Amino acid sequence: MADGTDRIEENGGPAGTDGTAGADGSAGIGGSSETGGDKADGLVRNKRDKAAYEECLSSWDKVMKPLGSMGRFEELIASLAGIYGRSDFDIGRRCVLVMCADNGVVARGVSQSDSSVTKVVAEQIALGRSNINAMAKVAGADVYAVDMGMAEKTALPSIMDLSVTAGTADIAAGPAMSFDECMEAINNGRNLVKSLRFVGYELFVTGEMGIGNTTTASAIASVLLGRAPAEVTGRGAGLDDERLVHKIEVIEAAIAVNRPDKNNPFDILTKLGGFDIAGIVGVYLGGMENRAPVVIDGFISLIAAALARMIEPSCADFMIPSHISAEPAAAMLFDRLGMKPVIDAGMRLGEGTGGVCLLPLLDIALAEYKNAHRFGDTEVQQYERL
Repeated sequence: MADGTDRIEENGGPAGTDGTAGADGSAGIGGSSETGGDKADGLVRNKRDKAAYEECLSSWDKVMKPLGSMGRFEELIASLAGIYGRSDFDIGRRCVLVMCADNGVVARGVSQSDSSVTKVVAEQIALGRSNINAMAKVAGADVYAVDMGMAEKTALPSIMDLSVTAGTADIAAGPAMSFDECMEAINNGRNLVKSLRFVGYELFVTGEMGIGNTTTASAIASVLLGRAPAEVTGRGAGLDDERLVHKIEVIEAAIAVNRPDKNNPFDILTKLGGFDIAGIVGVYLGGMENRAPVVIDGFISLIAAALARMIEPSCADFMIPSHISAEPAAAMLFDRLGMKPVIDAGMRLGEGTGGVCLLPLLDIALAEYKNAHRFGDTEVQQYERL
């Protein structure tokens, strides 16, 4: 967790607000807010600043090196410039938002662990002892554990409580959640970003913790990609062959029972999703609304990214790809998003660990962009694009 400076209340609002997420009174996506300007249905639709993006790319060409020789990092730094709206910027305070939630489908035996593990790991994250904490410390990022809908409550005040209800229903028997619950989880994610942006955070990494969430994510992937569950479902935390077959059968049953509309992200999320995924959808929308980059972590975060872009295509301008998960649907989802991840390390740990690995690389690339010698500092003629 952060050290308490600019502390965040359990409901996601910064200390000193009136205690409600979205303290400015703005309506949620499903609300009845007035529309006008760049707002519609309570959603602020910012777009990437094209001038700042182009200016940053032009500045890269002035660095005394072969044109384009920093590869993907030149485009990533330019993307950040477009998000922040200026070509001269710093990546300041950054944090990882680990959305924790339980999934009713776990009762079907689709994972090695039961839902009690979600609480255990969430508490370890909040206490600063988990995998993401060790890695985030090196990357200079704070870590927040967020209860989006855990089955077991915790007494730890350092876990932010944005819980909608105590976990989802069994997707193999019916919808995971109601439409209102889905909207609440999304809006909680949106308002969390707004609150944290208010206290000075400038970059967010998506993370999650929830036993059974590769089952819900694989079900959504099957619908979004139009692929059979067997093509998009992996072993999660390490299922053997027999348990993997069972997991696929449960996903097939969930899709058959719920019959989600593949063109309606809310229908898909309500019927097959989890509160962690819904919360991350909100984080992406919140990044767009508050002009903050949001780093995509792994498979679960990718699913949320695909759904968020369906809700509002402009939010993809504020997403930063990090790594490609070892889950089989990851490459297909990146193709759908039109993005290329930077890191290919076969990671599948979750918690935001893959996403946080990108941060030191961005810091290095930004240092090169800002501090390396320019052609104008020497007598060497600047290279020209042919």
